[in-house]
Amino acid sequence: MQEYLLGLDIGSSSVKATLVDVATGQRAASAQSPAEEMEMIAVQPGWAEQDPETWWQHVVVCIKACVAKTAAKADQVKAIGIAYQMHGLVCIDKEGNPVRPSIIWCDSRAVKYGDDAFTKLGESYCLSHFLNSPGNFTASKLKWVKENEPEVYARIHKIMLPGDYIAYKLSGETTTTDTGLSEGIFWDYEEGAVAAALLKHYGINADLLADRKPVFAIQAEVSASAATLTGLKAGTPISYRAGDQPNNAFSLNVLNPGETAATAGTSGVIYSVTEDNAFDKQSRVNAFIHVNNKAEQKRNGILLCVNGTGILNSWLRKNIRSVDAFPYTKINELASGVRVGADGLLMLPFGNGAERILENKVINASWHGLDFNRHSQAHVFRAAQEGIVFALRYGFDILQSMGLKSQVIRAGHANMFLSPVFRNAFVNTIGARLELYDTDGAMGAALGAGVGAGIYSSFKQAFTGLKLLLDESPNLQDQEQHEMVYQKWKYILNQQLSKL
Repeated sequence: MQEYLLGLDIGSSSVKATLVDVATGQRAASAQSPAEEMEMIAVQPGWAEQDPETWWQHVVVCIKACVAKTAAKADQVKAIGIAYQMHGLVCIDKEGNPVRPSIIWCDSRAVKYGDDAFTKLGESYCLSHFLNSPGNFTASKLKWVKENEPEVYARIHKIMLPGDYIAYKLSGETTTTDTGLSEGIFWDYEEGAVAAALLKHYGINADLLADRKPVFAIQAEVSASAATLTGLKAGTPISYRAGDQPNNAFSLNVLNPGETAATAGTSGVIYSVTEDNAFDKQSRVNAFIHVNNKAEQKRNGILLCVNGTGILNSWLRKNIRSVDAFPYTKINELASGVRVGADGLLMLPFGNGAERILENKVINASWHGLDFNRHSQAHVFRAAQEGIVFALRYGFDILQSMGLKSQVIRAGHANMFLSPVFRNAFVNTIGARLELYDTDGAMGAALGAGVGAGIYSSFKQAFTGLKLLLDESPNLQDQEQHEMVYQKWKYILNQQLSKL
């Protein structure tokens, strides 16, 4: 009888699920819900919220779809792993109901609270203990709720990250991980414990935090009620949980110092693993506990993020035509017909909230050098994809300055990496070889569940089915062309930043 592992990926655009065949490590079935992007609630500029119950509804749809595609019986699904959008704040009451919509990763409202904590606790203290400014992360979002919605705050029984909430809906247990706490800036690296000083500064009771579980372990089990809703077997272990970027790195077998992963979905990320408590003095990149961290073997992930990546491509697809939206393949085809540099059209892709690499400044997206007589849709598409890559290069230089050198970057063969223009710009602007694999977040979560449940005895065994699909390297001529355009783009960015 075949056995399967179930991986769930709770994104801000959609929920994805994958069943992996235990024996082969290969994908047996996948599902996504909804077909189009999930709605973000933006009541005010810079705000971004989603209803946690909506995530759960899509999880149920995806699980049922995967089971139906394989005709799997409930007892054939042996373990569940969960990946999720990072930094989101979910607040539940004693009955387990959300007391407000989740304040998600790209919401900018809490920046001033994090900046204030950074100053009052001391920059050197925050960087040495948290490896970050408290910034716009989950702890600061909770402080915003405390200050601005005291009646809501008074009803909170537990706070969780988005993946913790889905685990709760599956099991009825409120749990989190050290990795999860680190992504919310709830973790003190020097003390190896919850960040008591930050909680005290914010006036937050540590009892609001969920119980901690290891990343790879049986964290909880599917409840009878969730089994009825999903078709899974009651008692099925939830044995892995990680934020989307540490999980993406895991899915690509990026586990050791010097190894680097990338994504280009709604946001764009480059994530490098280190054995040091490394930080950027300006806190423009983020350090988190990596999934395979142990007391005797330190593993941290240093993450640079550009918020406006796939969401920019999606916006163009929907708005560039008045009638039917272009498919992404058409966008890529048109962009490829334009030369590097888009005939002088440059774009800053920062239209999705405060950007960490810009020290939490909000400069919004903008086009530069637009000529109505010369530039077409194709130029717009090309400039957008190059602008995203240039923003990633801007952040990559910060990683380089921290001593994180990357000769090879691994990514899943998905999202913007499907575009030849994007790939070519990426390798020749970053200056590293790109390896694309047949994997994604849901598949990585499934394999993680196999490790956590002891079905796989090692990471090596879990990744026997990982397939390299494409390998692309930079070349000198293209590097020189992209470097010239990047320096023009960077000059415009610095001009915009000087106005703030």
